[in-house]
Amino acid sequence: MKQSKFTSFILYLGLAIGLMISMFPFYWLIVMSTRTTSDIYQFPPKLWFGGELWNNISRVMTQIDFFGAFLNTLFVATAVTVLVLFFDSLAGFAFAKYEFPGKKILFVILLTTMMVPSQLSLVPSFVIMAELGWVGTFKALIIPGMVNAFGIFWIRQYAEGSIPSELLDAGRMDGAGFFRIYFNVALPILRPAFAFLGAFTFIGVWNDYLWPLIVLTDEKKYTLQIALSQLNGLYNTDYSMIIAGTLLAIIPLIIMFLFVSKQFISDIAAGAIKD
Repeated sequence: MKQSKFTSFILYLGLAIGLMISMFPFYWLIVMSTRTTSDIYQFPPKLWFGGELWNNISRVMTQIDFFGAFLNTLFVATAVTVLVLFFDSLAGFAFAKYEFPGKKILFVILLTTMMVPSQLSLVPSFVIMAELGWVGTFKALIIPGMVNAFGIFWIRQYAEGSIPSELLDAGRMDGAGFFRIYFNVALPILRPAFAFLGAFTFIGVWNDYLWPLIVLTDEKKYTLQIALSQLNGLYNTDYSMIIAGTLLAIIPLIIMFLFVSKQFISDIAAGAIKD
């Protein structure tokens, strides 16, 4: 009994230490956003909050169009996430539960594309966007990202192990087609997979810097990451202002993560109770 309590104590102590280590960068980000740039260079560093937060935030708002870039990023990230969830789930569900000619070869090609670095596609992707006349528009950010290999692979793996084939057979016997089976049978079961893929996609698009930097030409359409990069000075950099802008940029991600993680856990628990 004593050995079991000691083991539990060590386990929880290790988890607490790991939590503090992982959370410290976020704490440090908040602290530095309330300080001046000179405070950041001080040693030993100041580990408690200062009184410059609102001053730093107001300077961010005057230097860049923060809310405009925020709305642009929210629109692009939401559109890409919705499209990815729809098209990737369709393809993943088909790969998992349906037989069709060339299925294995197509899946191998899909896995192969995941091994190709995304940087190699920047030049051909830009050429395609230029030929279509999409350079400088949101279409260049949304359309190329509306399907990705990882999302198809993830949904396929999840659907293969969680959707009973008997349910699909019952649906076919009732005369249901592919889309009716997809919406009425597959989607409710795939909700936990959707929660992860949605969060993963949204965060990736929200933090994307390189591709928007290449294809966007109008400052009014800049995404948040490009707008924040304009805070860097030519000869000196006000790091406290940049950190304050970064803090504002990650708050929506934290809120979204808390919501999605709660939904993910509740879906998993509901599935376990049903089983």
